[in-house]
Amino acid sequence: MAEPKRGADEDAVLAEGVPAGGVDAPDAGVGDLNGPASRVGPAGGGSSGRDRPGRPGGADPWDARAAVSGPALPGARRDPGPAAAGVVTDPAPDRKPAAPRRGAVDPVKALLHRHRELCERAVDPLEIAAGLEAHGVTDRTAARFRHRDVFSLAEELYARVPRGGEPCPRPAAAPEPGIRADWVLLTLLPGALAAATVAGLRLTHGQPRLLTALGGLLAVALATRAALRRGPLADPSGTRAWHAASGTRAWTLWLLGYSLFGDGLLQAVPAAGPDALPTGTPDGSWPTATAPALALVLACAPAAWCAHLLTAGARRRLAGSRGLEDFTAAAKPLLFGTFALFLGALTALLLLCGTVLHEPAAYPQALTLGALLLLARLLAVHHHRRAPALTLGAAAATEAVALALPLAGRLPGCAVLGTPVETLVNAWGEAAVPALACGAAALALLLHAGRTLTRASAHAPTTTPE
Repeated sequence: MAEPKRGADEDAVLAEGVPAGGVDAPDAGVGDLNGPASRVGPAGGGSSGRDRPGRPGGADPWDARAAVSGPALPGARRDPGPAAAGVVTDPAPDRKPAAPRRGAVDPVKALLHRHRELCERAVDPLEIAAGLEAHGVTDRTAARFRHRDVFSLAEELYARVPRGGEPCPRPAAAPEPGIRADWVLLTLLPGALAAATVAGLRLTHGQPRLLTALGGLLAVALATRAALRRGPLADPSGTRAWHAASGTRAWTLWLLGYSLFGDGLLQAVPAAGPDALPTGTPDGSWPTATAPALALVLACAPAAWCAHLLTAGARRRLAGSRGLEDFTAAAKPLLFGTFALFLGALTALLLLCGTVLHEPAAYPQALTLGALLLLARLLAVHHHRRAPALTLGAAAATEAVALALPLAGRLPGCAVLGTPVETLVNAWGEAAVPALACGAAALALLLHAGRTLTRASAHAPTTTPE
């Protein structure tokens, strides 16, 4: 049998010249262990001066640390087992176990306390993941909690919550927004007032026509404000739509004003016009596009219905989805379907207004502007306001530059400034400027909405649905 490995205490004893007890010593047997306790002689007294233990008779391996006997190891104590064994044990068991070191602060604990009700009521981690996503916890947020995604974080939260033997009740689904008569009538009011204003412009002349135009614009603006304060187009965070963002409101007013007067101004500039203020008719020196403007105001009602369909459908899919990826896959067709539905309704309104008023419907500029305004409002309703403000501002700035360059080209020696806009107008007409500006902005917002409005966090109910 090979000699057991010596410990540090044995090496210290051997260094002092006192050999430690070996294995299979020739003059020691098993009976020496049962003799008198600790036969230790004077120092340097030969074999009688130390106690050689023999091989243990049990099946346990020989502990090399128990081979040293006598007072050779200061601070050692005798084994509390057999009193006559004379075996010196390691003093390590007398030490108190070290207290566990306090680890780092648990980042998941605070999240668990914040969403304890959600975690206790959930019947599987998928419900916790959907609830966290609805509260705005994204994969980037989960990375701060040392998890790769929201689902991994939800699994840990689900495992940490203590549960009894009975299954937890399934949480009630988020209530769907209902249809109320007040917001339905409010969305129809701007279109009705706009139609009355257009009829008044066709029946009046001179100063009464100007007063009718000013009064009609003010009435339509107030009605639109009321429609945006209630119903599906209202901001659910409590911030009034009219006071939400001054920049966004200014860009929206500019875009609507350009749809009414911009093409006529751009058409009159090459002929050194306009010579008078707009009269509200398409045959004046400053033509007015009444048909597309009226169709855009009438489209307030289809926009509200499309927003309602998107919100109600998203909440139904959120309640019945099996995972976050399933919800995203189901929400994308819903978003693009409601967007296409609005464009179809706006096209029908443009056709109707153009036929009734005997004016060009201006499909390119009106459809792109309507798509841009709808997407901007949907994103603002679902708590995404920065992207709409940027895109609306970019479209408005593009139209403003397109108007400013031809006017600046009238200055002596600055004719080259108006060349780009004149080239574009000669090739595609005046409609090319708003169509390109609003179309590019609407496409950017559509891509952004495809990433943000298809997440569960965009459809979390924050107030009682109307």
